[in-house]
Amino acid sequence: MTLHSPAPSLLEAAGVDANRAQSVLETALVGADDGELFVERSESEAFLFDDGRLKSASYDSIEGFGLRVVAGETAGYGHASEISEAAIRRAADSAALAKRGRAGVAAEPPRATNAKLYGEEDPLASPAFSDKVALLQEIDAFARARDPRVAQVSASLAGERRMIEILRADGRLLRDVRPLVRLNVAITVERDGRRETGSSGAGGRSGFDTWITPNRWREQVDEALRQALVNLDAIACPAGEMDVVLGPGWNGVLLHEAVGHGLEGDFTRKGVSAFSGRIGERVAAPGVTIFDDGSLYGRRGSLTIDDEGTPTQRTILIEDGILVGYMHDRMSARLTGQQPTGNGRRQSFAHMPMARMTNTGMLGGDTPREEMIASTKRGLYCANFGGGQVDITNGKFVFQCTEAYLIEDGRITTPVKGATLIGDGPSALTRVTMIGDDFGFDPGVGVCGKAGQSVPVGVGQPSLKLTGLTVGGTAV
Repeated sequence: MTLHSPAPSLLEAAGVDANRAQSVLETALVGADDGELFVERSESEAFLFDDGRLKSASYDSIEGFGLRVVAGETAGYGHASEISEAAIRRAADSAALAKRGRAGVAAEPPRATNAKLYGEEDPLASPAFSDKVALLQEIDAFARARDPRVAQVSASLAGERRMIEILRADGRLLRDVRPLVRLNVAITVERDGRRETGSSGAGGRSGFDTWITPNRWREQVDEALRQALVNLDAIACPAGEMDVVLGPGWNGVLLHEAVGHGLEGDFTRKGVSAFSGRIGERVAAPGVTIFDDGSLYGRRGSLTIDDEGTPTQRTILIEDGILVGYMHDRMSARLTGQQPTGNGRRQSFAHMPMARMTNTGMLGGDTPREEMIASTKRGLYCANFGGGQVDITNGKFVFQCTEAYLIEDGRITTPVKGATLIGDGPSALTRVTMIGDDFGFDPGVGVCGKAGQSVPVGVGQPSLKLTGLTVGGTAV
């Protein structure tokens, strides 16, 4: 992030005088509690190589602005894909209706930062279009040569470069350039008429070079193939209550959904979260410490500044089982007398910011995963999760395991398919009996949806043992 960057601003590039835009914003915010002018230009591309051919290649470019006026709990928002002084004035007139004659007190502006959590690489510029297509073709050929049971390969690349500027009434112009890339591989194998699929992906806030070296993409191929072959031998999962051991990394998505959303400041402030009004209470087993951290270098969910201009930070949410904090955007922080935590995020200029997670996880403990398995008489080892559903008001969840195994007499035995974990976040946290020494983040593939908006996120955790979870399956 830079203040008053010497490079031409997005406003100037569109022919808008920044001083005149600030004057319009100042007028709109007279008597308001908060607000900003958010300007964006984003370019993205995506390639899909499927069924032995380039199935799609797309390029998208968007630019526009959003102007927000906040008065109490009400926010007015005007946005347009045309960046011009006239459009900004029209948006300001509409957004200012939120004040309705109210005389507010302007909130303190975001604090400044000199930190920068990623470079300004342009994933669309390098490698060239033809090189990206050739890489996907090479991945396809490599995957098919790995095993004669490979029946289908799907490989994809996606990259974007998002430039944002936030103009505030005090004249500060906050700028951030955000690269983001992702590589995914899915492989379907077939044996005796039975087909199973495995997938793997990785990415982060950098150019493509980090993720498309031969060693990196071959790791994705091998992992996708390994999962698919495991599932070829999987039997129907038995249903019932049992102890569950979760593997590290991506399985933190359960915490993200079942617990994380309930700790976002807008939900807790409105009293619709299972964690509302419970600061200082024990909500998890001893040893459970959950954090959100948008300040990790290069991670998918990281941001130098959030979409309101607040620098991101590490926020402890649950410490040793005690609820100690929530994630706040500027509105939820102001209305609850707290400080913003850098969690104000929006999908694009056409959306208002709201409290959202960045990189969320649980700190590691000191128990080896092998000890968790050995201590389990009958249970389930879930190595990887797929999709899930959660009710924010009570934390009830249903998650599908894409790779899971029975645990019998302290040993991992048969792979199973059709396994689902059923429970609720607050209760599940109290069932944690062992915390692994193998903390890890997901490989950089997370996308979070909330109120119709999608943003990139990260999740992480160590291996965990939970007692007495309900496992749904297709066998008894």
